[in-house]
Amino acid sequence: MSSISDMASVVCPTPEILACSDPTDDPAWIQSYPLDAVFQPIVWLREGSVLGHEGLIRGVPDTPWYTPDVLFALARAQGQGIALEHRCCRTIIQQFAALDLPGRLFVNISPAALLAAPEAGLDFVALLAESGLDAHCLVIEITEQALACNSADLIPLIAQLQASGVHFAIDDLGAGYSNLTRWLDLRPKYIKTDKSFVVGIQDDLLRQQILRSISDIAAVAGAIVVAEGIETIDELACVCDQGIACAQGYYIQRPQAQPSRSSWPELSRQLSSRRLDALRCCSDPSLPQGDAQGWALQLLRRVDSVTSQVSSEAVFSLFLAQPDLYTIPVVEHDKPIGVLKRSSLIERFSLPFQRELYGTSPCRLFMDSKPLIVDMHTPLLTLSRWLAEAEGHAQATDFIITGRGRYLGVGSSQDLLQALNRLQLRAARHANPLTQLPGNVPIDRQIQRYLASNLPFAVCHADLDHFKPFNDAFGYRLGDDVIRLLSRVLSHHVDDQHDFLGHIGGDDFIVLFRSGNWQVRSQHMLDEFDRGMTQLMVEAGKGDVSLYATEDRQGRPRRFGLPTLSLGIVPVDPGAYQSRHQIAQAASEAKSQAKKQPGSTLFIDRRN
Repeated sequence: MSSISDMASVVCPTPEILACSDPTDDPAWIQSYPLDAVFQPIVWLREGSVLGHEGLIRGVPDTPWYTPDVLFALARAQGQGIALEHRCCRTIIQQFAALDLPGRLFVNISPAALLAAPEAGLDFVALLAESGLDAHCLVIEITEQALACNSADLIPLIAQLQASGVHFAIDDLGAGYSNLTRWLDLRPKYIKTDKSFVVGIQDDLLRQQILRSISDIAAVAGAIVVAEGIETIDELACVCDQGIACAQGYYIQRPQAQPSRSSWPELSRQLSSRRLDALRCCSDPSLPQGDAQGWALQLLRRVDSVTSQVSSEAVFSLFLAQPDLYTIPVVEHDKPIGVLKRSSLIERFSLPFQRELYGTSPCRLFMDSKPLIVDMHTPLLTLSRWLAEAEGHAQATDFIITGRGRYLGVGSSQDLLQALNRLQLRAARHANPLTQLPGNVPIDRQIQRYLASNLPFAVCHADLDHFKPFNDAFGYRLGDDVIRLLSRVLSHHVDDQHDFLGHIGGDDFIVLFRSGNWQVRSQHMLDEFDRGMTQLMVEAGKGDVSLYATEDRQGRPRRFGLPTLSLGIVPVDPGAYQSRHQIAQAASEAKSQAKKQPGSTLFIDRRN
């Protein structure tokens, strides 16, 4: 939770602050006690640019009153909590203006303090103007640190401030009194989710579903969601995959008196790199799509490194002392420059006089200067391909793992194979048992990933016509053969490098096209399915069947033709849809339009 009471780095005290003692020594301490503001950035995940900064308050450093928790507890005990809140708001706005920070300013205030502001002389619009700020730059976060007041009391005041250009946010949605009812009442521009939804989200499907649901609701409400409490790259990437627009937390930057402005391009690069790598892997249905644990980082083993000047004898001794040590990285200034291999050095020193001749020589003489080096966020499937394809590494058992170019440790091919096997077993839980194609969970994740990455694609809903009467007439075994035929046809005409194929269930399939010629591919699917259906009946010993008699859904005798294929396609441009639910609905409607036409048909919905 990011609030006025958050901890931050220490602000250097001035001589006047150092001279301060117990604030309660001064009867008017609420107005005179030294306060400083620190600011924590909030970033757009898609662009890596800054949305704004949340202003947080700090007391005198190296005193019991540095943390706002203590200050506010003291103020509330004296009945002056609201007065302290008002002063904090003034301090934060004035210091934000003085720093000329980019983006919007997010300021926390309780409902009671907001209601009391006009009577206490706190005019936000006037204060912003005096500080040289436009009213549109301010976002007032409604906090819930005490019993919630009636939202109806807030609505007129909020409407007045909104008319002046001020925006509002609900802070820590899902914690305390911040709930959906308040969202309905206040209709804020921003929603900040509680950090409890983010901690370990990469390993928790329920947390992922909660954030996806919040993102979907926000899309309907026209609100922007900020996920608070981001502390790791895995949390950041997973939050982005759930469609969350913005994020805030220690991983991005800690609250500072003068926040850095240089980290956004690097943050954007990290996220873009992870998303593109994940998209390259998505065509393999045997792996869980976008699984946050499928990265090289999970293979990391801590192995002490040496510099290139260390003697070969010293390295030889390390290998002798540790029988399970096969690779020693050579690192200079935190950057890996090579590896020393156990087999190579021990074999060399086993020859006559080699140890005596080269024992005191620097180990760089025996260093492999072209080791396989991978970033910790390299997908496991990509790493497996690199190991298989890279020249000179076919026999390698270890590789170097880095983070932002700095040496972290090593990984082994054996650990990689075991990790891939675990991921395949996990993915099997979401695969359709008949076709082994990804099911609903991977399909939903893939659509959400495309949306979060702002990528154009086309969603195709494939469905068979008259499949139930065919099953009734010829039996479920032949019906399963038709499903498998459709699976083969669709697989044959998707681009393995760019498209995604999933099986919803029964005779319903989803294709997510990112290949540019998807319309041509779709027509080939229709043609090949019709040919395959005719051939299937011949191979099943049913002859050249074109019509057969059975009962319809109302139990009346009727003649039907062989199953045909309907494809409903919806092109999805960036920003056209806000959630996977909207896309699924549009694709289903397009499929229904295709089914209204006789025979195998393609319908493309171009309304968006």
